[in-house]
Amino acid sequence: MDFWQPNSPLGGLAHVKTSRSRRSSSWDTSGGNRDFKVVAPGETFVLADLEGAGRIEHIWLTTRCYSEKYLRKLVLEMFWDGEDNPSVRAPLGDFFGVGHATCTHYVSLPLSMVFGPRRGPKGPFAAAMNSYFPMPFGSSARIQLRNESDAPIENLFYYVDYQLTDEPIPDDVARFCAYYRQEKPTTPVVHESDLQNPAPWDLPGSNLTGAENYVILDAAGKGHFVGCVLSIDNFNASNQQFSWPGEGDDMFFIDGEQWPPSLHGTGTEDYFNAAWGFPSGAYAGPYHGISLASSPQEHFGLWSMYRFHIEDPVRFEKSLRFSIEHGHANDQGNDYSSVAYWYQVLPHAEHAELPRVEDRLPRRWPEHGLWDE
Repeated sequence: MDFWQPNSPLGGLAHVKTSRSRRSSSWDTSGGNRDFKVVAPGETFVLADLEGAGRIEHIWLTTRCYSEKYLRKLVLEMFWDGEDNPSVRAPLGDFFGVGHATCTHYVSLPLSMVFGPRRGPKGPFAAAMNSYFPMPFGSSARIQLRNESDAPIENLFYYVDYQLTDEPIPDDVARFCAYYRQEKPTTPVVHESDLQNPAPWDLPGSNLTGAENYVILDAAGKGHFVGCVLSIDNFNASNQQFSWPGEGDDMFFIDGEQWPPSLHGTGTEDYFNAAWGFPSGAYAGPYHGISLASSPQEHFGLWSMYRFHIEDPVRFEKSLRFSIEHGHANDQGNDYSSVAYWYQVLPHAEHAELPRVEDRLPRRWPEHGLWDE
């Protein structure tokens, strides 16, 4: 390798590149301090509408809204190069790494929320949310936020930091995609057994197709998968033979392959890089973590977890179907929701409209930390 070729992001900081640094933000152009926008119910607000070739490098935003559970009612969308169907479509809170229409404090490499207990997860003040996913575009980019709540966004503060270039975008530079899915609840598969209180490895049933799994991503085209956020409300634990939801295996079916998949895992907590449950509770690592946790011994709670394939992307030439069992051999029926992140050569498969607002609201809200306590 050439000595001067950078081998890390920090190593590349000394290399001067020719581009134009730009920002779209909510600053008060009158010179005052009302550095925010107001978004009425039912309105779509455009945060950035860019022309030319370039790359979005950072997004920061925060909001205040008095509609309950509004982080599932605001929908973030991104369009590249004049496409009609967005490459990114997800509820605001879920996109930035925490489900269940709430906020927590966590910091990963590509996404973060900066938050404090005084504000609490149920109040009108959202976390400061950040994305460092690079988002290239060849001719145009548009980022917009749809307010599907019954109240105005009284404060929308934001930065969209980007670079413009006169160089044409190379053919091998893919576009950033993210899409939200949910299944509320998953349908449990019943496996008969005479065992009483079986150990996890003795749970009855088998899954040799993946057909009943919860699907996190079903992509068509060429690209690579770079991570996901998975949120689980284990509300039905008392009716399950095994209350812990983490025995579900992850499965990556690449380029239309049949059983077995090229990548087959050993359990939900294993895929998210933990073991023996989530003994640490909430934690934040650069590539994996638990952004929202219940007690490690309390399997009945609300969980959000993330896993980013920054160093180990899952590559595909034609298609990728990534799914995970909901309990061992899909034996549990709980609420699952997720956001998948990937890069691919356009066009992507059609991203359908999200479920209706009332259908995507969480069954339960975190029971702790009201913002005005």
